[in-house]
Amino acid sequence: MKSRKVMIVAGEASGDLHGGNLVRAMHRLDPDLSFYGVGGRKMKGAGVELMADAADMAVVGLSEVIRKLWTILGVMHRLKQSLAQASPDLAILIDYPDFNLPLARAARKRGIKVLYYISPQVWAWRKGRIKTIRNSVDRMAVILPFEEAFYREAGVNVTFVGHPLLDEVKRRYARPEALKRFGLKDEAITVAILPGSRPSEVARLLPEMLGACRILMEKLSPLQFVLPLAGTLDPNLVRDMLRQFPGRVNVIQDEIYDVVGVSDVAIVASGTATLETALLETPMVVVYRLSGFSYAIGRTFVHVDHIALANIIGGRPIVPELIQNEATPERIAAEVRELIVQKQKAREMKAALARIREKLGTPGASDRAARLACEMLGNRAN
Repeated sequence: MKSRKVMIVAGEASGDLHGGNLVRAMHRLDPDLSFYGVGGRKMKGAGVELMADAADMAVVGLSEVIRKLWTILGVMHRLKQSLAQASPDLAILIDYPDFNLPLARAARKRGIKVLYYISPQVWAWRKGRIKTIRNSVDRMAVILPFEEAFYREAGVNVTFVGHPLLDEVKRRYARPEALKRFGLKDEAITVAILPGSRPSEVARLLPEMLGACRILMEKLSPLQFVLPLAGTLDPNLVRDMLRQFPGRVNVIQDEIYDVVGVSDVAIVASGTATLETALLETPMVVVYRLSGFSYAIGRTFVHVDHIALANIIGGRPIVPELIQNEATPERIAAEVRELIVQKQKAREMKAALARIREKLGTPGASDRAARLACEMLGNRAN
């Protein structure tokens, strides 16, 4: 019997993580499947033959899209060619909608079934894309509980599989061992710094975060700082920026959950990391900045009350959000200091974050999504 081939595309670090877990789950159901596409270290480690690295395609805002446009278009061209030449039995597209939705249309034109795993946030902005999804996607596998009803009402074939982070976000070490591994002192207040997974995010946010840490050093003692490094980042980029900082920041690779879990408070770039931090029940301050042009465009189209996933899922402002001009060292430091000094506020935030987990379904999202994908492989689209 001919081995069946799957194209899988993730354009960012979180998509790479979930894609890698999905591929492993599918291999457990059908070891003969072969995979190719776009991803990062996690997907490559799961056995995906990469045509391009997701790190080269991750962008934030319009200005960065323009800078990387030729790279992105080149990858799109190669993937579209592969639809004809490799003729995959299924295309699995993970988030990254401005790239993946055109690819979905191209796949459907060739009679290739499309599973979209992890929904574009059409409920927040550009709701007009729902028609594109309905016409070019055979099945949606969504990970936020309210998304299922949203898509079903729009006529999309959708299944809520639960959130894959419920399986992923786990601490491996007890607190004493984690502190020892990371060179941290038990008696000091630990502040985690999470500046994002894309170089442009780090360049925009890390200086503001470090400025806040500088202010905190003048007001509180003893303090210690730790930065869990995203796998998509070049360590030298972060280390070059840290040379300007007067204090010591422990940079830790591949240990984000234990680093955040052992921290008293975290300064987090808006994105998947805010939900990871919420699941670890670590009090946090969420910050975000775009270029002025991208922010102006975004304000026109985005229609949500919150940007942090913890607040969106919780339906109220559980964690403070400092966006654009509010994301200054002074404001960040003030919010962090409040969480450190006002113990009751930190306890109330931790309790609210604990309730987020209950709203995300049950563990096993990757396995449920894998079963959907393997069901779709049973019959080729007409």
